[in-house]
Amino acid sequence: QVQLVESGGGSVQAGGSLRLSCAASGYTYSRYCMGWFRRAPGKEREGVAAIDNYGSTTYADSVKGRFTISQDKAKNTLYLQMNSLKPEDTAMYYCAAKGGGGSCVVGYNYWGQGTQVTVSS
Repeated sequence: QVQLVESGGGSVQAGGSLRLSCAASGYTYSRYCMGWFRRAPGKEREGVAAIDNYGSTTYADSVKGRFTISQDKAKNTLYLQMNSLKPEDTAMYYCAAKGGGGSCVVGYNYWGQGTQVTVSS
């Protein structure tokens, strides 16, 4: 069974940085996508960044140039480096995964429990 466990969230002032981690277990797909999503209070969940097994990445326009998604295949861990954080980045951040090919924007079927990121002005 696939398990995703996020860590690294916290509170930071605007302009600061955080690095989120997502430890994956039970994941045996050779082709896959892994991504970070977030949900702010009163808003719908949105995709933040995604990466596939080839290392190709996609980002939401709102985080381009500030966030970097990466993976350590040896450690089965996904990362999200967040720099120049803004108050509007405040949200619960979720790690997600899907097996097989196709778009890395939609279709995720494995989700972590989330880690809270709070950015104060």
